[in-house]
Amino acid sequence: MGVMNIRTEVKQPEASIPGSAHRHPNLFLRFAKNVRKDIQFILILLPVLIYYIIFHYVPMYGLLIAFKDFQPMKGILGSEWIGFQNFSEFFDSIYFWRLLRNTVLLSLYSLIWGFPVPIIFALMLNELKERFFKKAVQTISYLPHFISLVVVVGMIVTFTSPLDGVINIFLGWFGIGPINFLSEPGWFRTIYVSSGIWQSFGWGSIIYLAAIAGINPQLYEAAEMDGARRWGKIRHVTLPGIMPTIIILFILNFGQLMDVGFEKVLLLYNPATYETGDIIGTFVYRRGVLNAEYGYAAAVGLFNNAINVCLLLTANYLSRKVSETSLW
Repeated sequence: MGVMNIRTEVKQPEASIPGSAHRHPNLFLRFAKNVRKDIQFILILLPVLIYYIIFHYVPMYGLLIAFKDFQPMKGILGSEWIGFQNFSEFFDSIYFWRLLRNTVLLSLYSLIWGFPVPIIFALMLNELKERFFKKAVQTISYLPHFISLVVVVGMIVTFTSPLDGVINIFLGWFGIGPINFLSEPGWFRTIYVSSGIWQSFGWGSIIYLAAIAGINPQLYEAAEMDGARRWGKIRHVTLPGIMPTIIILFILNFGQLMDVGFEKVLLLYNPATYETGDIIGTFVYRRGVLNAEYGYAAAVGLFNNAINVCLLLTANYLSRKVSETSLW
């Protein structure tokens, strides 16, 4: 019987072979290869990146004036450093709690009443079977979003006029009024929130309709075979299917709780409604732009943005713990 000699060849690890390092492309070549492969996407992203660098990141240098007694003639570096004096002045101000309360309540009411409306509207549109009617409703609901904010405020002023406004004419039929809505502090939040819902609910429903369109139709068929009717399919298929989208948008909206629509408030409010309508943004405008107290206004704005960041981080953390859906 012949004996077969089996030759076993032990392969030395490539990394230990002298001179093998040149076989691996270095990081620069690998990076250049990835850039060449994704060059079209990079070119698309480049204008957005440049925009954010120029108009969002570079201006952050100006935050220094929040800690200085800023004098335009001396410049940012030449102005006197006063630390947290601007912040202390704002916290000790008689307006602090009023501004904080109005800002939070306007945003909170907009979130509580305005956030569910696009979801409900999208669910209702999804149940419409008549294609032409569905498209017509969608188009009509989108239109207010494209109306200029100045025009919207002008419409509000006209409709709520105590002399010949449509609302006061209607109330007059029941022996009520006339009411000067825009001069009554108790009506300011209602007008602000309701007009905001009217202007944005149609446009806001688009993303939910897109999320609904991405749900697997077989899930509806399975639910129907299990005996689920229309409400059962909405409850057990549609809502769970769009829940990640709802959570992400809720986190983003909650993170902007202190960021009330400054332009709309500025156009709507007046000294008679400061009690419920004056917010941090309008206060910064009056003190920073009209009174030229740039350092003080920058400190107030920085405080406002810091709260927004904290709220965003908190909402994202809680969402990740409860639902495992988050921004990051």
